[in-house]
Amino acid sequence: MKTLAIVGGGASGMLAGITALETNPDIQVIIFDQKDILGKKILSTGNGRCNLTNKNMSLDYFRSDEPQLISSVLKAFGYSDTIRFFENLGLLMKSRNGYIYPRCDQASVVRSVLDNRLKELGADIRRENAVTSICRTKKGFQIETGSEKIYADRVILSAGGKASSKLGSDGSGYTLAKSLGHSVVPVVPALVQLKVKDFTFQKASGVRTDAKVTALINGRMAASDTGELQITNYGISGIPVFQVSRYISRALYEKQNAQIVIDFLPELEEASLRELFNKKLQHLSGNQKAKPEDLLTGILHTKLIPEILRISGIRFSAKLNMIKDAELTRLCEVIKSCRLNISDTNGFDNAQVSAGGVSLKEVDMETMQSCITKDLYLAGELLDVDGICGGYNLQWAWATGYCRAKQIMHRLSISNAFEIKAYRFRPIHKKVRKKWNY
Repeated sequence: MKTLAIVGGGASGMLAGITALETNPDIQVIIFDQKDILGKKILSTGNGRCNLTNKNMSLDYFRSDEPQLISSVLKAFGYSDTIRFFENLGLLMKSRNGYIYPRCDQASVVRSVLDNRLKELGADIRRENAVTSICRTKKGFQIETGSEKIYADRVILSAGGKASSKLGSDGSGYTLAKSLGHSVVPVVPALVQLKVKDFTFQKASGVRTDAKVTALINGRMAASDTGELQITNYGISGIPVFQVSRYISRALYEKQNAQIVIDFLPELEEASLRELFNKKLQHLSGNQKAKPEDLLTGILHTKLIPEILRISGIRFSAKLNMIKDAELTRLCEVIKSCRLNISDTNGFDNAQVSAGGVSLKEVDMETMQSCITKDLYLAGELLDVDGICGGYNLQWAWATGYCRAKQIMHRLSISNAFEIKAYRFRPIHKKVRKKWNY
C-alpha cells in the first residue's frame, strides 16, 4: 500500500487528504498536525463566520513575486469547484454580494464537515504531533516527529505560513522546505494592523469611519483601498488597511520609507469639499461665537475634529470668522490626504496571513510538485502567494490542496499500472516456454 504523508492539517491539508482518499481509497493517508484539532485556523476566518470563497475570482486579488504563475491553479479548482465540493459535504452556503459563507455563519461547521469526512474515509490523523525533519531517501521520505519515525512514498508539505502562531502557523514549514532544497521569498505579516510613528489620533481611538487608504513606498503609490477605517491607540486598522498592509510590511522589511495617506472624505473631490466649507461659512457667518469645529461638525466624527484642526494649523479655540483662505486650503488638504509615517506592523501574531514564502519558480504550478525534490508537493500559505480579504486566501488553500492530491493520485495510478504491466509481461522462464510450445 502506498503512503501519502500530509504535513500540516490546515485548510489545504484537509482538502488534500479528502481528495486523495476519495480518488483512491486504497492509499494510506497520514496527516500530521501540531495542534489538538485539525483546521484550527479555519475557526478564526471571516471573524468566526468563515468566508469560504468569492464569486468574483480574479488574479488581481492575489499577490506574489511571480503572479503570472498563479492562474493555472485557480483554473484547475475555482469558485464553482469549491461550491460543489462543500455542497457534497452537506454544507449549505449563502452569498453576501459574492462573498460566500456557510449559511449558519459558523466557521466551526466548515472545520467539522472536513474533519468528519476525513474520519469517514479512514485517514490516519496524528494530532499534537509536530514534524521535526523530512529526509529524501531512495524509496521515498523519512519523516520524524518528537515521538516517531515513519516512511512515505509521497509528501505534501502544507504546514502554513507564519501568521497566528497560536493557531499552528509558526513558520516551521519554511524550515522544512529549506531542508529539502527550497528557497524562501522574505516572509512578512499581511492583512494586519499598522503602527504609526508619533500618532496624532490616539484620542480618537475606537473611531470607525469610511475612508480611502493609500500605501506610499518611497513616495510612490503601491496600493489603495476604500472601506471602514478603524483608529486604534497605536495606529490604524480595518479592511482597507489590511488590503494594503502587505506592501507596507515588505517596505519596512527592506528598510524603505513607508507611509499611509488617508482620505477621510473619499466621496467628495477637494474642490467640492471647499465649496461645502464656503456654504457652511455663509450659514455660520451670523454666529459670532462659531468656532472652527462647527465647520466640521456633521462632516467628520467629532473625535477626529480636534486633531484634524491641529494638523491643519488651526487653533481649536479660534473664531471661525478669523480663519484665512490659506488655512481653509490646508484643512481641505489634510482631510483629503492626511499622511502618516508607519513605524511597524502589529506583527505575525495579529496578522491573518503571511506574504512571501516558497518561491513559485521552484514549483511546477500545474502539478504543485517541487521542481527540486521529487515526490514532494507544496501548497497553501507556505507558498509565495497571499490574497486580499474576501475568501481569496482560503480559495488558494482549497485549490492547491485539490491540485496536488489529484496529481499525486494520477502519478500513483500510473506507477501502479507500470507495476502490473511489468508483472504481466515479464519474460517467461525457458521451461515454461518449452512446455507451452513458446
